[in-house]
Amino acid sequence: MEYCVFTEPQQGFWYGEQLDFAQTAERLGFDGFFRSDHYLRMGPGDPQPGPTDAWTTLAGLARETTRIRLGTLVSSVTYRVPGILAIQVAQVDEMSGGRIELGLGTGWFEDEHRAYGIPFPPRRFGLLEEQLEIVTGLWEAAGPYSFHGKHYDLTDAPALPKPMQRKVPVIVGGGGPTRTPAIAARFATEFNIGFQPEAVIAEKFAGVREACERIGRDPETLKLSVALPTLAGRTEADLARRAAAIGQDLDAFRGEVNITGGIDEIVAKVRRLQDLGAERVYFQLMDMRDLDQLEYLGSAVLPLLPR
Repeated sequence: MEYCVFTEPQQGFWYGEQLDFAQTAERLGFDGFFRSDHYLRMGPGDPQPGPTDAWTTLAGLARETTRIRLGTLVSSVTYRVPGILAIQVAQVDEMSGGRIELGLGTGWFEDEHRAYGIPFPPRRFGLLEEQLEIVTGLWEAAGPYSFHGKHYDLTDAPALPKPMQRKVPVIVGGGGPTRTPAIAARFATEFNIGFQPEAVIAEKFAGVREACERIGRDPETLKLSVALPTLAGRTEADLARRAAAIGQDLDAFRGEVNITGGIDEIVAKVRRLQDLGAERVYFQLMDMRDLDQLEYLGSAVLPLLPR
């Protein structure tokens, strides 16, 4: 099992706070630091200091960390031209010494597209499929690379630079019943499902395994992961304070989806996720200024989680 922190910097966190968070996560022994790829705050609250670009941020973190893996969960195809994305990710992979992972999805937050003048086509699965084929094709090509599709056209691209890793991990996730698992089976090294109860997680894991089998891929070659909102604390008072800080009611937050509580509750939840087939858990921590919560999760809980 692997354990990563997953953050939402668009909610109002500048680069320095992300750096502190990532370096603390590395020191505590987490396997990865992942961030969303958004340009607009979600929900009410102060948007200051404004958004930070995901891949610009990761380039900085690549030079300021040494071990922890870094990536997006997930970048949107609407923000990136695939040929340029392949160059960006390969460059940041080299800057990190081979620690980058690319999460890529269709995008969904129409308001931020409208706010910043980013096109938001109504049908985006075709964009995702072609971007995945192009990005991985550029990385793997032994010579010039060409692609002629419905959405993108590349002719004799040098297919450079290459990533430092022989194969950059590619994460595809989502709850779609047919197309998402089919795309993950074809292109991904990891399939992620987020923000769902355990019964749905089990169903989606089964669906993507079946998609692998349909194309002759060994399902065991696809890592399965879960991303869940998390509140961790020693006491009920700690949990209530942390829930209030992110605008949540603690009782409502607990529910059947999220990871909430102290050592015993979190360990029990993670063991159930492991039993469902999860090989990696992303703890979504919304308050990046609350390094005490990260310290508790990393020092008191992480050593007791199954590996």
